[in-house]
Amino acid sequence: MPWSPVSNAPVSCKIPQSVLVVIYTPALDVLLIKRADADDFWQSVTGSKDAPDESYQDTARREVFEETGIDCRPGASLAASLQDWHLENIYEIYPRWRHRYAPGVLLNTEHLFGLQVPAGIGVRLSPREHTACQWLPYAQAADACFSPSNAEACLMLPRFAVLPGLA
Repeated sequence: MPWSPVSNAPVSCKIPQSVLVVIYTPALDVLLIKRADADDFWQSVTGSKDAPDESYQDTARREVFEETGIDCRPGASLAASLQDWHLENIYEIYPRWRHRYAPGVLLNTEHLFGLQVPAGIGVRLSPREHTACQWLPYAQAADACFSPSNAEACLMLPRFAVLPGLA
């Protein structure tokens, strides 16, 4: 476990298992949020498990609420709208963020979800993590994404989206 140079105390490491949640409207407009710690880094909701036994679904629900204020937790009106796409990406962690993980951890497993929300839903960003948001048609959202796996997820949206009248 790494140690903090400031307090000389152990620092908890990020778990290399995360979620990517494509939030979209019935018109297939995708919500992108801009990271606070990187220039021009637009993405969908992402986040790592808080504990090894936290389910990917619980991670997705928690991260969506923390990063956007959109509530799809159990009991919320959007709870049934979270869709597990049953897809995973394994990718190399960007060098700039490897210090957040245990020494030697180079790969992350990312589990994909979709969340359909009503057009015009309010978004409340966590200013510590994100500075802006935008809704874009899914193909334009893919073009704006920094991460190739996020761009690919946006392009897959028509295949996984729950469209009106088909739910």
